[in-house]
Amino acid sequence: MTEFQFNDPSLESQWRALILFGKNSATYKFAFAKSLLELIEKERTVVSLEELAIPFSRNITEHLKDNDKQGSAGSSKFLNFCRQYNKGEIGERELLTQTERLGFVNVVDAFQNVNGGQIPNLFYEKDYSREDKRIVITDNLLELKDSFHFKNFTHEAEARWKLVETAWNLKINPKLLEVQYDDSASILFLENKFMQREDITSVRDALNGYQKGKCFYSFYDISITTGSSNVCHVDHFLPHINKQFHANNGANINGVWNLVLAHSEINGLSEKGTKIPDRKYLYRLFNRNEFYITSKHPLAETIINQTGKTKAHRKAFLEHHYNIALENSIVTWSPSAELNGTF
Repeated sequence: MTEFQFNDPSLESQWRALILFGKNSATYKFAFAKSLLELIEKERTVVSLEELAIPFSRNITEHLKDNDKQGSAGSSKFLNFCRQYNKGEIGERELLTQTERLGFVNVVDAFQNVNGGQIPNLFYEKDYSREDKRIVITDNLLELKDSFHFKNFTHEAEARWKLVETAWNLKINPKLLEVQYDDSASILFLENKFMQREDITSVRDALNGYQKGKCFYSFYDISITTGSSNVCHVDHFLPHINKQFHANNGANINGVWNLVLAHSEINGLSEKGTKIPDRKYLYRLFNRNEFYITSKHPLAETIINQTGKTKAHRKAFLEHHYNIALENSIVTWSPSAELNGTF
């Protein structure tokens, strides 16, 4: 179990733990996750590897077009077939045959493991007793389909995938990594070694899973789907209005460490606005940032670079800048309504 799951044994947290904290030796698990979500939306209960190969290979080949490195291994027979397909050297039938033969060698067994053990409530069971190898969907995954958060899971898996492959493909020294935030476009981006901007993913998609799909302050359910009636706001935990005071003390208030997602009603002028949150939310911010650091990708390195190399340094950094914000504010704020939080 990860710290992310403490006090929260929900199916949603178990799914997110697999996506956010599972081992990253290749990106196959993200393609597998997106394929499962696609098939379960069609209410499939038994899926053969032959059927699974269709969305799985599509997800891999699409990502290869933008980022050739999709794993930490030096070479991969399966990825080479995917590259050949993208070049027009083999057809779809051959791609699907090789995907069924090679694409699922490790991912079916490994997907439901995190921190060296299986999640308590499995989302599928492996059945290779027949000639047509298959997986059997459990009631847990069917129940997850009816969750409020289900519509956000594909966005979260895609964002996590983009963050992982970005780390592999940019070849930047981790000490120099800094994911930046474009406020106007709500996009996270990096600058490569040629000082060219590389857009990574929507900030909402990247942050939502680490907040468990909840408003940072009220713990209400939030949506990250564009056009949704309750699509969340991206909020600066410590108000942007005081940015110069923080900059004078070595902090970028626009850094990922200070960005949270909030319900639109909670983040309005009649609620948080530019107020300083109560100190208890500072501890929640620390925990949320530690989730990123446990999950290896550029956001982890960015937060370390921005706030400190050790937990003690990062706590001191947040305390220092919280106190700076308090010096320039009259009162602290708490939401008018709030559910129990789990981090």
